[in-house]
Amino acid sequence: MLHSIEADKHGAHGKEMADAVSTCVHCGFCLAVCPTYQELGQEVDSPRGRIVLMKEVLEGKMEIEDSLQHVDACLGCLACEPACPSGVPYRDLISPFRAKAESERRRSLWSRFQRLLTQQTLPYPERFRIAAKTGRLAKWFAGCLPASMRVMLELLPDRLPARQDWKEFYPATTDGGRPARARVALLTGCAQSVLDPDINTATIQVLNHCGVDVVVPSAQGCCGALSWHVGNLKQAQKFARQNLEAFSDEVDAIVTNAAGCGSGMDEYPLILAGTSDEKRAEEFSHKVCDVSVFLSRLGDLPSVPDSGVVSTVAYHDACHLANAQGVKSEPRELLRSIPGMTIAEIADSHLCCGSAGTYNVDQPEVAARLGKQKTKNVLATNANLVATGNIGCMTQLKTHLSASGSPLLVLHTMQILRDAYFGQGYFKS
Repeated sequence: MLHSIEADKHGAHGKEMADAVSTCVHCGFCLAVCPTYQELGQEVDSPRGRIVLMKEVLEGKMEIEDSLQHVDACLGCLACEPACPSGVPYRDLISPFRAKAESERRRSLWSRFQRLLTQQTLPYPERFRIAAKTGRLAKWFAGCLPASMRVMLELLPDRLPARQDWKEFYPATTDGGRPARARVALLTGCAQSVLDPDINTATIQVLNHCGVDVVVPSAQGCCGALSWHVGNLKQAQKFARQNLEAFSDEVDAIVTNAAGCGSGMDEYPLILAGTSDEKRAEEFSHKVCDVSVFLSRLGDLPSVPDSGVVSTVAYHDACHLANAQGVKSEPRELLRSIPGMTIAEIADSHLCCGSAGTYNVDQPEVAARLGKQKTKNVLATNANLVATGNIGCMTQLKTHLSASGSPLLVLHTMQILRDAYFGQGYFKS
């Protein structure tokens, strides 16, 4: 598709946006995998439709406000990328475009307040913990609140898990004084640290058990993905720079256990494009990988004891793990290493569960429909467990499974593997 976008007119991300637009040939392969197109049924709510809208804005042929209803409705799930035969880098367009839009759009007072609330609480664990405790009390008055606020409250657990803090260093478990096989740094995440801190503890325990030293940098912050995906470039850059400083170069990998965080850190070169930190961000991103990928590369893992438990696990592909990072086989291989466990594939696994960062708050109706559909497909597997690799997906699935009356347990892949290794939790005899 020929275009007349002048890349230098659109700041540091102008070239990336222009290249993404020019790569699209309007073939339509993205339509079948786009959740919002499936739900809303409009061309303008598909990837190629949004590309046309964004192109028109970038070329000065459309007012930015006229495109935002449909651009805002995008989940950013990136299911369109692996489906695209032309290799359109949609991620290089959607987030930079949203960043551009924020400097030009007109938001209502309520919209500005809601945005401020999420951006100043979710990325900060202590603030989020306080807000979550306050929110549990506010559930009594939920009926008086706007839909987006009610959704925020519904996603909060009735009781927060006990707070967990992590030391800066956890040595590998080795026999006979053998040296550690590797040394990694772990991103603990923001919302995850509050909603399910055991995921980080389980990740550390599994890595240590596999002979890996784990560093947990105390100066780390939010990965910045939540900010970046809603167009808050300034805040995303702040978090990116904080983590560039916090994580030492003297590790074999920077390990993540939340799909959104891993994807966000992979995009540091784009977030910091045109700044003096761009090259450093590029080097940093090469070290980032999901924990399942790191363990797969490490290989020769300890065998999992046979607990005698026979189970079926429904594995849910988190969008920013499967689509953004191309990670599908590694978590499944880890789960298959557990004696007595089989994997049940979920129908329409490519479709987002509707979590997508703050999408539940920004687009509650579409998010709820996607969550209900995903829950229906999960239940159809007749599995005993649900496994996934992202805290947002876990929260969404738990909420909708509970609403359906299902007691099905939703766990992170690392929690399942840890419990299997040590004969606890689900595998306790």
